Amino acid sequence: MENHTIRKAVTADAKFISLLAKINFSEAYGNLFHSKKKLRTYINNVFSIEKIKTSLEKEENIFWIAFVGDLPVGYAKLKKNSPVPNTNFNNAAELQKVCILKEYIIESNGRQLKADFFKEIQQLQIHRVWLREIYINEKTLNFYRTHNFHKYDSHSFSIEKEDFVFNIMMKTF
Repeated sequence: MENHTIRKAVTADAKFISLLAKINFSEAYGNLFHSKKKLRTYINNVFSIEKIKTSLEKEENIFWIAFVGDLPVGYAKLKKNSPVPNTNFNNAAELQKVCILKEYIIESNGRQLKADFFKEIQQLQIHRVWLREIYINEKTLNFYRTHNFHKYDSHSFSIEKEDFVFNIMMKTF
């Protein structure tokens, strides 16, 4: 498989990001929903092209998109000026999404793509980056640990009648 390229996303990329987000969320969390209809309703609402466009246009958000050839295979979203919850760490940013298609991870070097996303973030000279990851996703949690993120806290999040527990992880640059 070809090497990937990463660039900052633009509004025209909203359709790609919407599709990538829907696929990734369904694969990562779909089995945790008791109702596939509620899952579909949720992802169609949260990851609609219009919502992604609006998010892309916000000054505090930075999106990167990755391609293999002309095909989008992943994206990352960072929200600048987002203090770490329950702390005094105000000079921080939230890594809201790192999404890479499962097929790309399996067939190629998805770990390298995630590492490359982290290099892009580091160039922003932000003091702290934090993220939320579901506590049962040990593979992803281990990946973040290898990139010097540590668990700081946890919190619960509900989608309709589904409850989820997330670890809050943080990295200091």
